[in-house]
Amino acid sequence: MTVRTRFAPSPTGFMHVGNLRTALYAWLLARSNNGKFILRIEDTDQARFVENAVEVIYNTLNSAGLDHDEGPDKDAGFGPYVQSERKHLYRPFAEELVKSGHAYYCFCEKSEEPTTEAGTVFIDGCPSRCADLSPAEVKAKLDAGIPYVIRQKIDRTGSVSFRDLVFGEITIETKVLDDQILIKQDGMPTYNFANVIDDHLMQITHVVRGSEYLSSTPKYNLLYQAFGWEIPQYVHLPLIMGRDAEGNVSKLSKRHGSVSFETLVEEGFLPEAIINYIALLGWSSKTDREIFSLAELAELFNVEGLNKAAAVFDYDKLRWMNSEYIKQMDFEAFKNKAAKFAPEQFAVLQNVWDKVASLLQSRLENFTDIPGMIQFLVEQPPYEVELFNHKKNKATPESAKEIINDVMPEFKACENWNAESLTAILMNYAQTKEMKVGKVMWGIRIALSGQSVTPGGPGEIMEIIGRENSFARLKAALEKIG
Repeated sequence: MTVRTRFAPSPTGFMHVGNLRTALYAWLLARSNNGKFILRIEDTDQARFVENAVEVIYNTLNSAGLDHDEGPDKDAGFGPYVQSERKHLYRPFAEELVKSGHAYYCFCEKSEEPTTEAGTVFIDGCPSRCADLSPAEVKAKLDAGIPYVIRQKIDRTGSVSFRDLVFGEITIETKVLDDQILIKQDGMPTYNFANVIDDHLMQITHVVRGSEYLSSTPKYNLLYQAFGWEIPQYVHLPLIMGRDAEGNVSKLSKRHGSVSFETLVEEGFLPEAIINYIALLGWSSKTDREIFSLAELAELFNVEGLNKAAAVFDYDKLRWMNSEYIKQMDFEAFKNKAAKFAPEQFAVLQNVWDKVASLLQSRLENFTDIPGMIQFLVEQPPYEVELFNHKKNKATPESAKEIINDVMPEFKACENWNAESLTAILMNYAQTKEMKVGKVMWGIRIALSGQSVTPGGPGEIMEIIGRENSFARLKAALEKIG
């Protein structure tokens, strides 16, 4: 059996992290079994259709490295792969269910207050009376042109059992299931019905989706059974949760931060890092490793590694992982990307951008941090004298004043104005004075940058801002100290 998985997003906007993880796991399941990964666009809900959303889906999958074997642009004989283009396929199947007694025409109008009729069972606001209409009554309503939907007919006296590859054996009593709509009044199929038909016709062997669909799966299986079709294997994924500022955990949403792949990339996260992190939100390789290329994930992935428990999206962990990928970047690619995230700073520092980028690459967690990290190289921010104090290094404004006055002549005499020479001057000074290196470096760092944390030490800073600017900042520090 060739494993065939599918990713079937709705073109309703951006690609949510949860949707992307579903695509990733479906892709990994196919690739790890030398199978096929199919892209299908589920646009049955035309009211929610968003312009250019299909393009977002393609761009996201491409950026994430999730190539598809079949799809709207790669027909392998199972197309079309867009549901609105398959509209003619669904009604015959629904009519077949009506004939076999597994579905019925429903002519009811939805009621906003489904409590007006005592003892009546209501389904999504509709009193389910039509299930018991006689053939003659149905024909009369059809002949009269009364609008209708086609609903699945559920026998509520039993139960449905199925095995999920993550959650195991699950049994649900049919009395809790509703007679879901299969074909809407406009003739379009519902998402749930189209899924079953398309998965069968496209020979999908494994259905990968979120655990929120666990309760709906029995309705799918009853449809498969009604048609006499083989039921695919199910892989339901645990929820992705988010943690707010107070530490409360709930289903991941915009209030927790960025939740779309597109936005995360815009905010400076590398696609490779995002995919690596998402892969670990619900799956474990059973090793201590956390950094995996997409090819390595495809080789290692197995369903047994999927967890039942919900995963919590940790932005700090994503930042750490992003920093690991940044360190591995080709330097040319890094410096060019870094420049795009700091256009104003680059305009001033472009002549020394290689030096700036080399300082950033080993220290950066996110590209959007760059402007804030290097703005002091363009213009020193205002700072207070108290910043010269550092308890651990026993540094004070007075010690900084002494150090600056002592090393200024040596800086002026320095012929090779580079980080190595300038750092050597400070190291030699600390050794001669039997002073902590940290104490020396702290005072000069504050004088040059006006901030306690900088990419690179005093030597690197002086090389980048230049001789004249360095002396100007050191003299200004002496005046500030008094």
